[in-house]
Amino acid sequence: MVKPSSGTDSESLCTPSLARRMACWLYEGMLLFGVLFIAGYLFGTLSQTKHALDNRHGLQAFLFLVFAIYFTWLWTKGQTLAMKTWHIRVLDAHGKPLTQARALRRYVLSWVWVLPPLLLTWSLQLPATAVAFLLLAWVLIWALSSKFQSRGQYWHDVWAGTQLVDVQKKL
Repeated sequence: MVKPSSGTDSESLCTPSLARRMACWLYEGMLLFGVLFIAGYLFGTLSQTKHALDNRHGLQAFLFLVFAIYFTWLWTKGQTLAMKTWHIRVLDAHGKPLTQARALRRYVLSWVWVLPPLLLTWSLQLPATAVAFLLLAWVLIWALSSKFQSRGQYWHDVWAGTQLVDVQKKL
């Protein structure tokens, strides 16, 4: 576990390439499937849900909370498992570890990855294929928009006062 020194300037930290950050993002999604499965099973068992559409909003709220706990806890430690694999660490804008409040803010703001296309497709009552297409297009647009940020960070990281840094060269 590599931690920057207390005097680390955020300018001296290197942003990982977009390709590496997106590979990490995809791997995180695969790992989240396990978290989703276990949390969904736990919710279904405890709520005695007999049909997948029963308690749908309760399940969504529960999963939102489980993911919030998962990310907030791991980001305050510096990395999720996917981030460790891809040698990426999340720090605050000053190069320090995240507080729980900042990690939670980053979690809420990170929903910009999926919320805009989901809200659009929901409001227009679009079919599943359109949802998939819009979601994929939005993720691509959102990821590429980081190229317009001076340090190449994702915009939700800028808004949350966080940054993704490359720890590969420090190992």
